[in-house]
Amino acid sequence: DFAAKAMSKRKAPPSFSSSSPHDKRPATEPTTAKGSNSSTMSADEFKAKGNAALQAGKTSEAIEFYTKAINADGSNHVYFSNRSAAYLKQGDANNALEDANSCIGLKPEFPKGYSRKGAALHALKRYNDSIAAYEEGLSKFPNDAGIKKGLDDVKREKDQPMGGGSGGGAAGGMFSPEMLAQMSLDPRMRPLLNDPEIMGKIKMVQSNPNLLPTMLQDPKMMQLISLMMGGAEEEPKDVSGDNTPPPPTPTSTPAAPSAKTAADATKTEANKKEEDPEEDLSQLSPEERKVKEDQKAAVKKKEEGNQLYKSKKFEDALAKYDEAIALDPKNMTFLSNKAAVYFTQKKYDECIEMCKKAVEVGKEHRAPFEDRGKAYTRAAKAYQKKKDLESAIKMCNEAQLENYDKDTQRLLKTLELEKKKADAIAYQSEEKAEEAKQRGNDHFRSKEWGPAVEAYEEAVKRAPKNAAIRNNLSAALCKIMDFTGAKRQIEVALELDPKYVKAWARKGDIEMVMKEYHKAQDSYKKGMELDPDNKACKEGYQKVVAQINYGRSQMSESEKKEQAAHAMADPEIQAILQDPVMQQILKDFGENPNAAQEAMQNPGVRAKIEKLIAAGIIETR
Repeated sequence: DFAAKAMSKRKAPPSFSSSSPHDKRPATEPTTAKGSNSSTMSADEFKAKGNAALQAGKTSEAIEFYTKAINADGSNHVYFSNRSAAYLKQGDANNALEDANSCIGLKPEFPKGYSRKGAALHALKRYNDSIAAYEEGLSKFPNDAGIKKGLDDVKREKDQPMGGGSGGGAAGGMFSPEMLAQMSLDPRMRPLLNDPEIMGKIKMVQSNPNLLPTMLQDPKMMQLISLMMGGAEEEPKDVSGDNTPPPPTPTSTPAAPSAKTAADATKTEANKKEEDPEEDLSQLSPEERKVKEDQKAAVKKKEEGNQLYKSKKFEDALAKYDEAIALDPKNMTFLSNKAAVYFTQKKYDECIEMCKKAVEVGKEHRAPFEDRGKAYTRAAKAYQKKKDLESAIKMCNEAQLENYDKDTQRLLKTLELEKKKADAIAYQSEEKAEEAKQRGNDHFRSKEWGPAVEAYEEAVKRAPKNAAIRNNLSAALCKIMDFTGAKRQIEVALELDPKYVKAWARKGDIEMVMKEYHKAQDSYKKGMELDPDNKACKEGYQKVVAQINYGRSQMSESEKKEQAAHAMADPEIQAILQDPVMQQILKDFGENPNAAQEAMQNPGVRAKIEKLIAAGIIETR
C-alpha cells in the first residue's frame, strides 16, 4: 500500500486539513431530494439516499427517496419494506401497512415484510391482526429474531390492562383504544370521531363509565352508539385467497336512533332483534304482501346457508342459496354468497361467472355500489388464482369505479406488480439474449455506441442474470459518457458473479473517472485478491494510488470541494465520520499527535484514515 508506506516514513504524525471532518464540513453539502439529478440516478441510489435520510431522522426526505426508487423499479420488495419503515417512524401506520402488504405480495419469502406488517398493525392497535401477521411470518421463518420480538411486544401490550378507567365497566370498554381504532375505519363513524366535542365526551366516559346515560342526551353521541350497536350487517372482507370468509348478508336499514340507557346500549344484537316489531303488511295488496313474505323467507334461507357454509357443508349451502334466489331473484347478495362458496371450493370459473351475474342483477335493481364493488373484487381474486392477472386487474378497476376501497386498491397494486414481474419473466430467453449480445458486439467493434447500448439492453432484458452481458453494456455506456448507468450495470454484474475479475477492473476504472478514488482502490484490490496477476487491476491500482498521493496537488480548490462533497454522499464515509472513536482520533491529530500516532498502529483505524484520504475528505500536508 503506497499510501501506508508514505505515511509510515514520516517522523511525526501528519497534520490534517479537513475539507470536511466533523467540526468543519465541506462547502458543498451532500445533495438532498430536491437537488438530486433524478434522471441519472438509479433505484438503488435513491434507496441509499433514503437509508441515509432515515438514519438521520429525516423521515419525509427518506419517504421521498424511497418513492423515487419504487417509481424507478416497482418490482423490488426492499424499497416497499424501507418505505414502510419510514412511514411507521413518521407515525403514518396506514401507509406503512399498505407498503408492508405490497412487500409481501412481491416477495412472500422475505421475512422482514411480515415484521413490517406486524409493526404497522401493532401501531394501529389492531392487536389480533398484528399477532396473526407475526405468526404467519414465524410459520415460514421460525428462527427470525425480529418477528419473535415483534410478536412478544404486541402480545405483552395486548395483555396489559387498560390505563385509567377505560377498562372499567361495559360502557368504558365500548370506547377502548382498540375499539376506537376499528370505529375510525368505518366511513360512517369517522366524521363523528373527528369532532373534538364528541371525543371529549368519549374521554369522559372512559374515565367514568357511569356518565354514559348523561352523554346519550347528545344526539351525536346517540347516533354514534346507534351505529355501533345497530349498524347494517356487512359482508366480511376477503383477506386471504384460500380462506374466504362466510358469504355476505343482505344490507338492512339501521333502526332510527332513540334515547337509550347505558344498559340499552350494551344489549346484544340478538335481544335487539327479538324486540323489533313485526312489519304491518295489512295495508299492502296481496301481490305486494307476497313479495315481502318471499323476501323474508329468502333471508331465512340465506341464514341457513350461512350456517351450512360455516360447517363446510358447501353443497348444502349452495342449495339453500338457490332457494333464496328463487324466492327473491332481485337480491344480488345471494348470488355473491354462492360465489364465495365457489371460491372456497377453488371452483374459480364458477365463482367468476356468479360474481358477474351478481353485478348484473345488482345494476338492474340498483343494489348498493359497495356490494357491486365487492362482487368485482371477488372476481379479481378468482382471476388471480387462475394466473389471469390481466383480467384480475380489469375486475379491480371495475370494482373501484363502483365503490373506491383501500383493500381493493392494495390488491390492484399487488396485481400490477405481479403482472410486471410475470411479463418480464415471460420475455426472458437465453437464445434471443445471445443474438442481441452478438449484435451489440458487432456495433461496439464498429464504434456505433448508441446501437450497441440498445442491443445490450435488449440482451439484459432477455437474460437479466447474465453478468457478462451487463459488463458489455457497462463498457458501451462508458463510451457515451453515462458513467452512472455504467456503474449501476457493473454493480449488478458483480452481485450476480462476485468472482468476475474483469468486472472488478471495470468498476475501478469507472470509479476513477468519477473521482471516487477510495472506491476504485477497493475495487482493484478485490480484483487482485481473486487474480493477483491481473494486468488491468494491477495497473489501475497503481494509477489510483498515484492519484491519491500526488494528484490532489494538481486539483483546484473547487475540484477538491467537489470531490469531498461527492464522497460525503457515500454511506460508508458517513459511517466513519459518525464513529465517535474516529472523531476523537481526527481531533487528536491536531491536539494530541502522540495519541493519534499510537491509534494509527491499529490496522482498522489506519485503513479508515487512508479511506478518508483517498476520498478527499482529509488531506496530508
